[in-house]
Amino acid sequence: MKLVGKLLARFRKEAGLTQTELAQAAGVQEDTIASVEQGRRSLVPDLAETIDDLLDTKGALATAVDNMPEVDLIPLWAEDYIDMEQDALALSWYDNQVIPGLLQTKAYAEAVFRNRIPVYSQEEIETHTATRLQRQQILDRMKPPTTSIVIWEPVLMMRLTSDEDHREQLRHLYAMAQLPGVCLQVLPLDSRVHAGLNGPFTLLETPDHQHVAYTETQRGSQLISDRNEVSILAQKYAMLRAQALSPVETLRLLARLLGET
Repeated sequence: MKLVGKLLARFRKEAGLTQTELAQAAGVQEDTIASVEQGRRSLVPDLAETIDDLLDTKGALATAVDNMPEVDLIPLWAEDYIDMEQDALALSWYDNQVIPGLLQTKAYAEAVFRNRIPVYSQEEIETHTATRLQRQQILDRMKPPTTSIVIWEPVLMMRLTSDEDHREQLRHLYAMAQLPGVCLQVLPLDSRVHAGLNGPFTLLETPDHQHVAYTETQRGSQLISDRNEVSILAQKYAMLRAQALSPVETLRLLARLLGET
């Protein structure tokens, strides 16, 4: 329910509507919209279809409702991480496989989900993509999290999309890297040191200053709260930042890849 509610809130805001305005257009009470967005009430199929029509979301909400009537599309521990991510004070993210979700364009996110094995249906791809884009709104908060991201250079070279969409993704990275509170660094391919060979991970600091970590593997993922394990990943991340290009050098690399220098 929480994921559907967050999707609804994102779509409503992108349409420039208040909860009251959407409720009036859909013929329901304002509290109904508020409760769905807060994850306190399920979005019924008929209302999902009505709102899809009003917001021109091409059936995304109805698809989400059909596929998550009882069990969410993602495990509860992953939903816990996403909830914490929405209010995080700080995020530190290392990835050596794909561009981090918070920095993906719509075309890139769709390509990531389209390459999933076993394959997703088109409806599932659209739902997962919408959820991923909705998560990115944390960078638009009035007080966004302090965000540090290290990417291994081969990720920038991988072409999951068309040439133009690939360039658009690089342009998006260049723009995002210049946002206040965002620090993007690339670990170059020719580096002889690499502290992240065991795979991607994310470190997160909550509003009450708890520190947790999140890791993903081929067949599962894990939310980590054990202090010793979080400390080990924090040490890895500190080393990765030292081994990577500086933020300024990273911008120069992106500019070269875009042919602007």
